[in-house]
Amino acid sequence: MSGRAGRTTAANATAGPTAAEDTARAPTRLVSPGNGVPLRPCGPGLLSDGERRWPVVAGVPWLRTGRETVRERAVRRMEEGDPDGAALVLLADFDDWWEGPVPSPGALRAALGAATLREAVTLLGMGRVGTYFLHRWSDPTWLAVLALTARHSPGGLPVLELACGAGHLLRELRLRGHRDLTGIDVVFAKLWLARRFVVPRARLVCADVTAPWPLLPPVRPAHVVCHDALYFLPRKEEVVRRALAYAAGGGVVLGHCHNSLVPGPVSGLPLDPAGWRALLPGAVCYDDADLTRALLAGAPPRPRTAGQLAGCEAMALVSTPPPPPGYGPLSPDRPVPGRPLRPNPLYRDGLLHWPGDRWRDEYGTAARAYLPDRIDLSPALLADARAGRLTPEVTGLVRRRVLLDLPERW
Repeated sequence: MSGRAGRTTAANATAGPTAAEDTARAPTRLVSPGNGVPLRPCGPGLLSDGERRWPVVAGVPWLRTGRETVRERAVRRMEEGDPDGAALVLLADFDDWWEGPVPSPGALRAALGAATLREAVTLLGMGRVGTYFLHRWSDPTWLAVLALTARHSPGGLPVLELACGAGHLLRELRLRGHRDLTGIDVVFAKLWLARRFVVPRARLVCADVTAPWPLLPPVRPAHVVCHDALYFLPRKEEVVRRALAYAAGGGVVLGHCHNSLVPGPVSGLPLDPAGWRALLPGAVCYDDADLTRALLAGAPPRPRTAGQLAGCEAMALVSTPPPPPGYGPLSPDRPVPGRPLRPNPLYRDGLLHWPGDRWRDEYGTAARAYLPDRIDLSPALLADARAGRLTPEVTGLVRRRVLLDLPERW
């Protein structure tokens, strides 16, 4: 099937915006990661820095460095009026940590027409990463994210999430009234999932946060967050220094930073608590497991010293103290009134089933503290959940992740 101009694929028929519309809705105030020059539109789905052109696909500017062949191929497809072809090029480009096979061209093309997030992650061959995205709303580290975000709310500040993945946190913030949201990640496929299924209206940029950032800082203080990712990155000091500069007096939040003092099958490049704290001198620090327990208890989490964190598996750090109560939109540790809720898909016929051995081994022990082995939800309760009526029972089941507010096309 040709992707040349004048031909329409089934995916194009349902994908929505044109290349020109994608360029128009791409984040503004972008600079080239190649020469630092402000980027300007130079045609449908293309940006220019005066020396080279960069593709904008599905509204996501692709600004990765060190992948000239990928950039040139995607730019060529956009020149030919083939945004699907450009998407296929970028969807096949993973990060340096990826160990799985590249999906076949047929699977990638089928993914462009996927009807659900589940179908898309399967066709994209995302393996354990796809499982993580599908069930992120159930894992204990997600509860920690919600507790930390509730305690250190961005308030009315613009939010930048580093290594945002498929946009889970950006979605939660948008559901609660935040509008100035930007996510950056090095893997286009993750951002494509975010745009298509999870948080369509966030500004998204594909770039490497360990390289010079293509984002100019906002004209006012910002709230910068990075969850469950910084331990993977080299040059952590540079990343945090750029985050502080971008925040310009706002907050910097580093969540789920693995502790190198605790043995276990930890990926990436973790630090010990003193090493993490050295990145953010004077930061407020938390034990990640304490954050999860605090959300379940409906209580504020307690800060910890570096010495008290020596035995924790992971920790969180925040550059600023928590704001006063009631600061900002509705807290993410509570469900949004009126939003339809549904039973956690981990339950089949009322019985809990882990999505795989790896997920069970990493999260199962902690998740059993809030996910019961069996559930029996009455028709009346399910009706309340579907209507978003937050009765005490519904609210309690949301807190325990038995009921979830999932994307419509989960």
